[in-house]
Amino acid sequence: MKQILIADDHEVVRSGLRAIIETRADWVVSGEANNGRDAIALALKKKPDVAIVDYSMPIMNGLEVSRRIKFHGLRAEVLILTMHESEEILTEVLLAGVRGFLLKSDARSHLIAAVEALLEHRPYFTGVLLEKLLREYLSNKKDRSDVLLSSREQSVVQLVAEGHTNKSVSAVLNLSAKTVETHRASAMRKLGISSTAELVRYAIRTKLVGL
Repeated sequence: MKQILIADDHEVVRSGLRAIIETRADWVVSGEANNGRDAIALALKKKPDVAIVDYSMPIMNGLEVSRRIKFHGLRAEVLILTMHESEEILTEVLLAGVRGFLLKSDARSHLIAAVEALLEHRPYFTGVLLEKLLREYLSNKKDRSDVLLSSREQSVVQLVAEGHTNKSVSAVLNLSAKTVETHRASAMRKLGISSTAELVRYAIRTKLVGL
């Protein structure tokens, strides 16, 4: 029996994904999470074969969940779900080593195929712009690597944009307050911004947080 983990902060989305997954007699939903931190805890406990993870989630986004799954050496392949198709998001997904990427609008018709591919450790990507974005990513990878935020910087930016103080960010990420401030300053320098308000706008624009 193949174990599937679902992580999305909208219950109706989780229910819809579960209904599709449960059409397969040899698959079972082993757990559901509504934020990134719970998703990691469930992945460590349940050790699923595939984790279906929303890109935009509270506390820790889908990419941070993916990185931590890899960090802990779990076997789970990750399928990132997103409502938004953009070069920026796709680039981040590829740099994080994620092998599955699916638009939520395609889930009804492509979810089964995507999970089947990941269970066989094959990549699965869909989307009208994917081929174009992939070409652009491969041609610009070196230039973009200096501009993109590191995983830690991205996590700090998300939590700050969600209203966390440096102290609470340090508690969530298990970092010192000084390290959090260093990551925050580095992110702002890379992005060329100088205020928390601009940081929040960046996080909203890149879908790190929802409106």
